[in-house]
Amino acid sequence: MKAIAEGTLRKMKSRLEQPVGYKIPLGEADIPLNPLIKKKIKLEHSGNIFCVHCGRKTNKSFNQGYCYPCFQKLAQCDSCIIHPEKCHFDQGTCREPAWGEKYCMQDHIVYLANSSGLKVGITRATQVPTRWIDQGATQALAVIRVRSRLQSGALEVMFKQHVADKTNWRDMLKGDAKPLDMIAESKRLVEECEAEIKELEDQFGFFAISVLNGIDPVEIKYPVTSYPEKIASFNFDKDPKIEAKLLGIKGQYLIFDGGVINLRRFSGYEIKLSH
Repeated sequence: MKAIAEGTLRKMKSRLEQPVGYKIPLGEADIPLNPLIKKKIKLEHSGNIFCVHCGRKTNKSFNQGYCYPCFQKLAQCDSCIIHPEKCHFDQGTCREPAWGEKYCMQDHIVYLANSSGLKVGITRATQVPTRWIDQGATQALAVIRVRSRLQSGALEVMFKQHVADKTNWRDMLKGDAKPLDMIAESKRLVEECEAEIKELEDQFGFFAISVLNGIDPVEIKYPVTSYPEKIASFNFDKDPKIEAKLLGIKGQYLIFDGGVINLRRFSGYEIKLSH
């Protein structure tokens, strides 16, 4: 096999096309992956791991690519990123106020997605539709637009009393989810939560929360030739080399004839790609 690129891995870049177009960032290179589908490729981990923020070499990766000091100090690694309803920017205790201003005090979208079934989620408005693709959603619909991450988190907590907030990644990788009437699901959810939404409007201000109407669902198709019947996961920490036929790409997963791998999990790992 001939080496195509080598460098520190980052999460795959995606573009909403039919099907989704993927590139794998390795060092300074962005390698198109769609042309490699149906071909045998090799991914080799050198054993080196570098922090995706500061670049220092580290023995272990935390939170998908950070060294331990960065994991401890960066706002993007704080627990409120996983639980946005716990955002404490307004309390003046954000680890990095400038970062919080740029990423958290911005418009966010509360959405419904269909990946392994219906789920609710939140993302920055600028991350639509990337967030949906990263989750392997085949359908997605923006439901509400808000002014900050905290507000989106409050709505997500409210909605997840009525709908799931997690993707079953194994089911997502076994095939496309059964199509849903996303507009009807959105209408149902907003009506069920009408009183709670009004309470949040009173708390954050009427103009902070905008229920979106007249928007069509986004349909997403992935470059997958066939799905595995059983899900086995590759892990660079246990086996530094994957050599197999690439069957497709969905979410942040490469699907091989011998298993799957979540590339985002191994951000910061030094990888060589060959085919």
